[in-house]
Amino acid sequence: MHKIELPRRSFIGLGMGSVMQALLGQHVQAMGHAAPAGRAKQVLVLFEQGGVSHTDTWDPKPDAPLEHRSPFKTIKTSANGLYVTELLTQTARLAKHLSIVRCMTQPTPGIGNSHPKGSQYVYSGEAPGGPVDMPDIGSIVAQRLGTTAPYLPSNILLPGTDEQASTSSIGFLPPAFSAFKTGGSPANPSWRVPNLGLLLGMDEKRFLNRRDLLSNLDVGFSHADQPKDVEAMRSLLTQATDMLTNPKTRRAFDLETESRTIRERYGMGHRGQSYLLARKLIESGVRYVTVDVREPQSSFRDGKPVNYPGGDNMNWDHHDAIYSTSHTNVPNGGAGAGRYGIGTWPMMGSLDMAFSALIEDLSRSGLLNDTLVCLVSEFGRTPRINERQGRDHWTHAFSYVFAGAGVPGGQVVGSTDRDGGYITSSMAYTLEDYAATIYEKLGIDRAKPLHTPINRPIYIAAKGKPIPELF
Repeated sequence: MHKIELPRRSFIGLGMGSVMQALLGQHVQAMGHAAPAGRAKQVLVLFEQGGVSHTDTWDPKPDAPLEHRSPFKTIKTSANGLYVTELLTQTARLAKHLSIVRCMTQPTPGIGNSHPKGSQYVYSGEAPGGPVDMPDIGSIVAQRLGTTAPYLPSNILLPGTDEQASTSSIGFLPPAFSAFKTGGSPANPSWRVPNLGLLLGMDEKRFLNRRDLLSNLDVGFSHADQPKDVEAMRSLLTQATDMLTNPKTRRAFDLETESRTIRERYGMGHRGQSYLLARKLIESGVRYVTVDVREPQSSFRDGKPVNYPGGDNMNWDHHDAIYSTSHTNVPNGGAGAGRYGIGTWPMMGSLDMAFSALIEDLSRSGLLNDTLVCLVSEFGRTPRINERQGRDHWTHAFSYVFAGAGVPGGQVVGSTDRDGGYITSSMAYTLEDYAATIYEKLGIDRAKPLHTPINRPIYIAAKGKPIPELF
């Protein structure tokens, strides 16, 4: 495809730059693209970054040695024979929709002690450090499948402001396939998504007048010998206009269109409203949505400012005081300072509420039939409690949770020993298997390679295999 030069003056005052980037790749792919053959039409990844302790949540170990045992009780769920801890009381009611894979492992040396590398591994499904920088799964999905909602980006990361969000990567793909980051906090009553509206002082009538003027000017469609390219760019301009002015775009990001009851069901804090926004984006037809969220130290809850003293980095990296009822800033502490204890509201309290509301909501609306939901983390945490009453990184065994798009509900896949330290089942699955599962669910042919700018073929999830129990 010939490059079409668009003079900068053609876009002055239009505010189209980021919108054009969000649409460019998906436009080309969406034209005439057949529906995917898999059970999933969309994917929603809930990336709880930092390494969630599996033995305190999805893989309870009531028979572990007392000095290392989780203090949280093991409880029954609505699925026969499936148990979790009391930190998941609300989610336990919806276990019939869930597959808990307890035999995840991450065997690649050098990644287990690195959150940036671990996050990149989750985003891409490929161990960092290979011969090429692999694109995120969401970027590949956008490149392969395009969009079902031309007025929205096809690959969205929300909010995209946390420390590891910078490891999201398009690899060798064009910039058009990078994740669109919403920024900010949906819990803030004044929150608005940047780059998806008209510039300050530019009303819709004025914008459309300039758009009409633009269509009558020479904007650099110089390759008259390539009519398909010209037509594609003109169509892209139409799509960009649609994104900036279409009321469906605004509605997709407007939480005020949701009832008070629904908003409260998710939780009125940062995590809950982010999960609700993710549901709205799936409902609006966004192909791939990733939530990478944590409660900020200064946030909003029920529209009012709220503070979590000492909680300046509340991911799941609980090296210190994992069972604290407030912050984890212990004297002579280690890398776990700045969190709150795993059982507190900004941690599992808000997660249990938001995740259960999401699954319940998707099931009730029927969206769960076509949406693959994945609740993931880089790794788990040690079966033994350290000298600072925390748990360190653990890659030998941890849990992922899946729902929707034909995933059998009410099941546990795999098992670990009585401490939760090592996999005891015959099956063990890696992040490459996780990626292969997503591609398989979407009907993406992994035998068809991507190509780098120098035309080198790259196969996606080449070392992975779809997790059979999820089909």
